[in-house]
Amino acid sequence: MADGNGTASPSIAIIGAGFSGIGMAIRLKQAGFADFTIYEAADDVGGTWYWNSYPGAACDIGSHLYSFSFKRNHEWTKTYAGHEEILEYLRACMREEGLYRRTRLSTKIETAAYDDAACRWTLTTADGEQVEHDVVIFGCGQLNEPKRPDVPGLDDFAGAMFHSARWDHGFDLRGKRVA
Repeated sequence: MADGNGTASPSIAIIGAGFSGIGMAIRLKQAGFADFTIYEAADDVGGTWYWNSYPGAACDIGSHLYSFSFKRNHEWTKTYAGHEEILEYLRACMREEGLYRRTRLSTKIETAAYDDAACRWTLTTADGEQVEHDVVIFGCGQLNEPKRPDVPGLDDFAGAMFHSARWDHGFDLRGKRVA
């Protein structure tokens, strides 16, 4: 695809629609790159803030610092913004920049293989689809995949057990001891 100057624009894949992926997409668009796709495994954007929805989830730095330098949010309602407010900021960035139409939600990338001869990447989705791109930008993050601790006896625990990155909102914690 050609950019606004008639120059061939590379086909770009962005893997992940959290802060990294969304920020990169906005900057690519601002720089005039027209041919990019965001791939997101979840059914909505937000990355860490999509997956980690446990009660009380909030940023641990001042909210005024928790926005893109090139797309400041001056409307934070708390000093340490909560999960939903951060998610809404990211969704607003997506809407305002028209990025949802360039995003494939519920599309997990399983493999990325580079072909030296063709100078192209082949991405394979969890559904087995293969797509090619000239450039791949990895914004996968690290806090979206649960990592269970290696605690002796954990496998024998009979109570409810779930991770903060896969919170069970239907489980009633009242009267329970929680670790």
